Amino acid sequence: MTLSEELTWRGFVNQTTYKQLSELDGDPITFYFGVDPSANSMTVGNLASAMMVRHFIDYGHKAILLVGGATGLIGDPDGKASERDLKTLETVAANKAGIAGQYQNIFNNQSFELVDNYDWFKNMSYLDFLRDVGKHVPMSQMLGREFVQSRLGEQGSGISYAEFSYSLIQGYDFLHLHKTYGASLQVCGADQWGNSLAGVDLIRRLTGDEAHVYSIPLVINKSTGVKFGKSESGAVWLDPEQTSPTQFYQFWINLDDEGVEDYLKIYTLLEPSEIEDVMTRHQAHRQARIAQTELATQATLLVHGQEALDFAQTVAEHLTGRQSIELASGEVIEEIRHNLPSLWVSTGDSILDALVTTGLCSSLSDARRMLAANAISVNDQKLSRAIFTDEDFRSGRLLLRRGKAFKDSALVELQS
Repeated sequence: MTLSEELTWRGFVNQTTYKQLSELDGDPITFYFGVDPSANSMTVGNLASAMMVRHFIDYGHKAILLVGGATGLIGDPDGKASERDLKTLETVAANKAGIAGQYQNIFNNQSFELVDNYDWFKNMSYLDFLRDVGKHVPMSQMLGREFVQSRLGEQGSGISYAEFSYSLIQGYDFLHLHKTYGASLQVCGADQWGNSLAGVDLIRRLTGDEAHVYSIPLVINKSTGVKFGKSESGAVWLDPEQTSPTQFYQFWINLDDEGVEDYLKIYTLLEPSEIEDVMTRHQAHRQARIAQTELATQATLLVHGQEALDFAQTVAEHLTGRQSIELASGEVIEEIRHNLPSLWVSTGDSILDALVTTGLCSSLSDARRMLAANAISVNDQKLSRAIFTDEDFRSGRLLLRRGKAFKDSALVELQS
């Protein structure tokens, strides 16, 4: 399989300035991919672009990975209805360190050059920038950008000169990397298409050379129709302090069937035959969530490593009832407390009250209805009674569940 075929099969084809996608299958290309440090971590949305980059590297192309220390001080206005709050140098520096560390994890054992655009902007004077960059960019090109039109329109909030100039900064990045490293391609997310074209035009005007852009489509959650990478608690981060490896693992486990094959192609390095095998087994036993489990395993291993994966899988074993909650270690119980609603009760306390308090049911009447419908279980045993008994608890704890999905569970512990 060629790179163009791989990208097509995995769903990584969106827009490109290449006339033929097969131009990617020739001699090695030096390309760059950048992330602004608007936070100290990438999300699973950024991870999709990073996975695309891995395929470029695997097929012999030379990667430059950019952390936008300069662009991060301004903030990308594209897609934003109002001005961003400016971040301090200290915040941007901390964010850069976090993202650079994630680059090292995701591209472990792969060859790449790590750069920071602050390094070439910090000593550039305003007059130099106007003469070397601004002089060569037509105002009509900048005013024609969709986000500029929306911000300047009758209902728009307006736009500062700083954010208006953001695309010039990113365009110069491409020019600098072209001159310094021979970069002739920028790969990016779909939302960066316009900014990336600014660099192509600048390179053409100042050097006469040809440069290109290749973008990945935004990944959409097929079951919700919204941008992929959100959970009930918000964005899914690659930073383990913001989204723990267990939460990260559970995010993939909880995905619906509708898009899981596409996600396997995007977020894993499994071969076509391997994904076909996973999906065949998944279709035969849908309740076992074989595809989601493989996806969770591969993604968590890539981002967090084997030790974190092992722990997340152990927690999942207890959450699904494959291992008794009685046997869970103190560390696992603490992690379950962190990931599920939890409650302390006494023998004889109301199960109905517990269902409402933990949020598994919206009201007492809802709890009674679910109990009557045989939809409530304790440690995966259906029950019809409305109070806790000593027999329910295993080493002083139990899992209370509504329905079949283990995400709709709560940890209930016995007060001493």
